[in-house]
Amino acid sequence: MSRQLISVAAALLMLTAAPALAEVKSATPGGFEVGGTVAIEAPPARVWAVLTAPDAWWSRDHRWFKASTLSLDLAPGGCWCERAADGRVSRHLETALVEPGSKLVLRGGLGPLQGQGATGGLTFEIKAEGEGSALTWTYIVGGYTPGGLEAWAAPVDGVLSAQLANLKARAEAD
Repeated sequence: MSRQLISVAAALLMLTAAPALAEVKSATPGGFEVGGTVAIEAPPARVWAVLTAPDAWWSRDHRWFKASTLSLDLAPGGCWCERAADGRVSRHLETALVEPGSKLVLRGGLGPLQGQGATGGLTFEIKAEGEGSALTWTYIVGGYTPGGLEAWAAPVDGVLSAQLANLKARAEAD
């Protein structure tokens, strides 16, 4: 992907992403770190239930296949998989650590990062905050891609921030 195309994608994502407390923490040719904290007006058990059911909150606009479903197997090595009715499947992430109700660590390359020489660790931590919760997330990606990974940091941050805004809305709705 050219730098110009990545720049255009980043600009579009920044215009369409829902506001969230997220940021690009660092970005270099060899990798990047993005993350933030989302305040959610729901107890940690509710946030955990929504977090571990990605089909309920992950946007259909950011999936490989139309009319697909997302699932998450919480066993070590378990799959965050996307399945289409016609048999197409994508393994987006793999479960690395589960501390039920409080911490989830996933490994892999989201979206276009799958086709790059890059992988990462996506960590979610949930803590009670008053009568609600604070969901802190970090995605640290490293590896190689032509032109460097730093150009991917802002677009990935934008997509993840928008998804977590969806998660917040879903957790607070019920």
